[in-house]
Amino acid sequence: MRSLLVRGSLVALALTLATAVQAQRVVQATRPPNIVLILMDDLGYGDLGSYGVGDAKTPHIDRLAREGVKLTDFYANGPSCSPTRTAFMMGRYQQRYGIEWPLGSQPDDSTRGLLPAETSLPRLLKSAGYATGLLGKWHLGRKPQFFPGRHGFDEFWGFLGGAVDYYTKVDALGRHDLFHNDTAASHSGYLTDEITTRAQSFIESHRTGPFFLEVAYNSTHWPFQPPVLAERHRLRRDEVRAAPNLEQRVAVLREGTRADYVAMLESADRGVGAILTTLDRLNLSRNTLVIFTSDNGGEWLSRNAPLFHRKFTLWEGGIRVPALIRWPGRVPAGIVSRQVGITMDLTASILSAAGVTPPPSYAAEGIDLIPLLAGRRTIERTLFWRTAAAGRLQRAVRRGRGKYLRDAGTTTGGGHEFLFDLQADVGERRD
Repeated sequence: MRSLLVRGSLVALALTLATAVQAQRVVQATRPPNIVLILMDDLGYGDLGSYGVGDAKTPHIDRLAREGVKLTDFYANGPSCSPTRTAFMMGRYQQRYGIEWPLGSQPDDSTRGLLPAETSLPRLLKSAGYATGLLGKWHLGRKPQFFPGRHGFDEFWGFLGGAVDYYTKVDALGRHDLFHNDTAASHSGYLTDEITTRAQSFIESHRTGPFFLEVAYNSTHWPFQPPVLAERHRLRRDEVRAAPNLEQRVAVLREGTRADYVAMLESADRGVGAILTTLDRLNLSRNTLVIFTSDNGGEWLSRNAPLFHRKFTLWEGGIRVPALIRWPGRVPAGIVSRQVGITMDLTASILSAAGVTPPPSYAAEGIDLIPLLAGRRTIERTLFWRTAAAGRLQRAVRRGRGKYLRDAGTTTGGGHEFLFDLQADVGERRD
């Protein structure tokens, strides 16, 4: 008799657990999805295992490729950080907001930034009931009127400028640059690790959802400081302090090796793994849209192969970036898509996934990629770029498999026009 009672109790318990799991799935299916955007900084197109890297191990980022879609023809809105981040925030070409170069790189733009608007991505999501968070890099204005909180982020922890020491949280001008919301903050550890820890805490705190979390790692941007800081990096800080001007300070900060870069990248990869594990542990993975990409092409320590050139240019190495999209049950797993996309498409895709309808005055310029990926379809796109960064005047258009590039040279003259078939010549060698 006791055996029958125990057996009956176990069956009842199993049914109860199954019912609870099914109920949770029903709730998740009817609830707007959580959204996690992981935005790397200056990551090379070929710097991931899923994109062919040989000297770095990125198993956790590559997990997103196995469990989602890998895009081969995805672009940043600009060849540098502030323009691309503007386009993501607003879902439109960054030129419409007057941000075409990294803020702080021109003598007269230290007081400039992205003006708050009701149609910014985090504000639209917040108005739809989302908790919104940004952890890491902002680079859209240092003045209080430009802070992330003015754009709809409930929580911000990170830095405002383009680059910061991973340990001291001091920028190239010697200014402290670490904030929690509107207040200066302090932290003594490695910045990449703390961004990860706070991302896990944000997800834990908002697990009843829905939430939108932007994890904006500054890895792999200079200064090239790995998680274990060697003595040569400490000596370099003395060189930075002794440099007589900003240009020479930046030159010292940019010193590093490919091994330093790889260690920084692998640290961020471990962070991605921790974030994915947190979603798994909280049973949130199935109802969470995870997007991974970079703000522009890599610089000299990056691996942009098989593309030509690097950050600040409109050659493919400056604007084509890795992009991985995982949304279980909504996009197929383990496929490769040649659909042409751009950063502001992520904005449109996120708003659509969240069920947010912007006001009639909002003229989005990106498209929702999810239906295309779900249907394994591609459509032809026409995309535009313009830059004058670092004195290099360039214009580019991609339409279908063709790309037109006008390199107008510098302000002192010169210039050439090129036309490439990117499907046959991704390295842009045959004009």
